[in-house]
Amino acid sequence: MAFKWRKWNRAVHRDFGYLFFGITLIYALSGIAINHLDDWNPNYVVYTENIHVAPYQGKPDKAAIKNMLAPFEEATSYKNHYFPNKEVVKVFIKEGSVYVNLRTGDGIIEKTKRRRVFREVNYLHYNPIKYWTWYSDIYAGVLILLAVTGILIPRGDKGITRRGLWLVTLSIVIPLVYLFIYFY
Repeated sequence: MAFKWRKWNRAVHRDFGYLFFGITLIYALSGIAINHLDDWNPNYVVYTENIHVAPYQGKPDKAAIKNMLAPFEEATSYKNHYFPNKEVVKVFIKEGSVYVNLRTGDGIIEKTKRRRVFREVNYLHYNPIKYWTWYSDIYAGVLILLAVTGILIPRGDKGITRRGLWLVTLSIVIPLVYLFIYFY
């Protein structure tokens, strides 16, 4: 009886596809997030609010700073403060900070909130521990296996000897053209 490699090829492709479905979603989502770091912060959402307080002469103490923050319901969030220069106080609050120009009274409240899902998948994408790195390396090997077994599944006109060959060739040429343009 002849070895039925197509049957085994489909089984390997199917089962590894199921087994690594979750990590594929993790790397796809975090890849999208990392591709757009200039557009947004995938780990945190930053909220800002312009504020105005009464101008203040000199350097306010902790009590005076808490009084400045009270109208914005941030007095209880106070952690610490410092003066980056003579006119500005930076106040550290829970989940953010407040900047106030003491001369003009103009300021800004900046608060951060963890972005759900993206923060966690980005954490995994950056290989936080040795065991996860091993799992990621196994996954990279499985992606190679999935790519090879995937192109061998279709038969006939849509298989690797006809239409599939053109598409595989295109999949190799596109990155090469980009690299050629980028480096030369």
